[in-house]
Amino acid sequence: MIKSFTLSIFFSFGILLHFLNAQIEHVEPPNWWIGMKNQNLQILVHGSEVGKSMPSIRYPGVTIVKVHKGDSNNYLFIDLRIDKHTMPGQVVINFQKSGKTIYSYNYSLFKRDQNPLEFKGFDGTDAIYLITPDRFANGDEKNDVIVGMRESNINRNFEGARHGGDIRGIIDHLEYIKDMGFTAIWPQPMLENDMPVYSYHGYSITNHYKVDPRFGTLEEYKELADKAKKLGIKLVFDGVINHIGRNYWWMNDLPFKNWINKTDSLVLTNHRRTVNQDIYASDYDTDLMKNGWFDKTMPDMNGQNSFTATYLIQNSIWWVETLKLGGLRQDTYCYSDKKFSRNWSCKIMEEYPNFNIVGEEWSTNPLITSYWQKDKKNMDGYKSCLHTIMDFPLQDALIKALTHKEVNKWDDGMVKLYEALSNDFVYAHPNDLLTFCDNHDMDRMFMQLGQDIKLTKMALAYLLTMRGIPQIYYGTEILMDNTGHHKNDGLIRSDFPGGWKGDRSNAFSGEGLTLDQIDMQKYLKQLLNFRKNSSVISKGKLIHFAPFNGIYVYFRYTNKELLMVVMNKNEKDVLVETNRFSEILDKKRVAKNVISSVSMDLKDPILIPGKTAQVFEIK
Repeated sequence: MIKSFTLSIFFSFGILLHFLNAQIEHVEPPNWWIGMKNQNLQILVHGSEVGKSMPSIRYPGVTIVKVHKGDSNNYLFIDLRIDKHTMPGQVVINFQKSGKTIYSYNYSLFKRDQNPLEFKGFDGTDAIYLITPDRFANGDEKNDVIVGMRESNINRNFEGARHGGDIRGIIDHLEYIKDMGFTAIWPQPMLENDMPVYSYHGYSITNHYKVDPRFGTLEEYKELADKAKKLGIKLVFDGVINHIGRNYWWMNDLPFKNWINKTDSLVLTNHRRTVNQDIYASDYDTDLMKNGWFDKTMPDMNGQNSFTATYLIQNSIWWVETLKLGGLRQDTYCYSDKKFSRNWSCKIMEEYPNFNIVGEEWSTNPLITSYWQKDKKNMDGYKSCLHTIMDFPLQDALIKALTHKEVNKWDDGMVKLYEALSNDFVYAHPNDLLTFCDNHDMDRMFMQLGQDIKLTKMALAYLLTMRGIPQIYYGTEILMDNTGHHKNDGLIRSDFPGGWKGDRSNAFSGEGLTLDQIDMQKYLKQLLNFRKNSSVISKGKLIHFAPFNGIYVYFRYTNKELLMVVMNKNEKDVLVETNRFSEILDKKRVAKNVISSVSMDLKDPILIPGKTAQVFEIK
């Protein structure tokens, strides 16, 4: 009897000791804020057998609404209600078993220090600088090698390895970005990518709440956001809700069996994104598209699981609030379940009404891309909360128009651009489209344009005077390209010269650059800074005239301002008569070239040099 009682006490003490020694490994989101429009919060708690306990809270204004156990005993999901009058502080969560507290956790509730209406997203007044952080500048060599990470070394001689660029490198060169004329930066993802190879690009996230230490710290990320904002530069966060990296911390112990898609066997997506609109699409193809993994190293998140969906929505909101973001760019937007992606975008926009999100839909068909934009009236009734879509159709048309070889009276290539723009009627908000000449996933524009400097300048002039929100990839200003290595991602994302000690040339200072590089950098800087101070481009209407004999002319106009752009595709100079444009020019007589500052009389034909785009302010 005594022996049995002693064993019972010893056994009970052992269980209690087991729980006391257990670690709460993850609590996510790691903190939250008082005064959010949505007063509901779902906390993921991960720790050894925490699912066998019951949480309790005694904090004025904070109520546990419901507790959910996962399929794994190592997870709990706690639904909280946070009253808007709750005071900031440490909310103690006690985890109990058999009436005894086995663990306590202090959860931080912060006071919001920015009104949600002040989260102003990027718009037509902005020009965005897209950066691959690992390849831009190495500002802190101490974080080049992080012991314990799967890819711990750097190797600048291999295009697929990490090269050492980091957050500090971007901070160090914010003044350069500002002086160039950019008003927003979009760094590729800088969250932890603890993968064995090719982890530099950032799209194989292994922890949604952790900055990759090879890029820096959360405090440095906040510093980047703060310093950029003070310089008038918005920070756009590159998010990924569709997939993760295979080495994510939960992969060996999922909260729910269907937390990710296709857990029983490796099934890759078929990339048939048109199933989202196709009225004839089979269930087989639709399932493969939205539920298949993006890559064998990139598991697919299951947005149809309500807990997964809430986790991803809250994570995005957490980063918006933490960094005081000026926008979100969502990678592979159309790969997720479209009901989930709609809910994701709408929840964010409900919280931040003046914010903006751009979604990636890599299609050159405007009927497909327009489907995802807010206020588009789709046949199936689908509605989105995305203001901005990446304008792949116009990018494709621009490159094809400029590289079209034959130039005659009716077929000069520029018609492709003219007709592509005429498709804008399918968009609910064409002025909100994100326009670009290239990005990190395609050949550099200089390569696409056959290393033709004149065509490159024409493309940039078009991009920066056309409707939409322009995005320019880092290095475009110094003619970076990947010629001879078609679609080699590592070379497309080459190191920006001057970002590393010992570089033979420095694009930040101009030292060691060729005359062509210096000229292009100066040209782009002039265009960007003109655009920054020109409301007619960001807010003006558009009228264009059908191309004729290799000449394409369009105007941007308001009641007070008028801008004229003349694109000459011909090799030779052309005299352009202005009487064809009398409906917009009316009695205006003076045209001032925004690059050369030379003025001319519109009564006379305008001389347009061969293979140039001339931009004129009309007085």
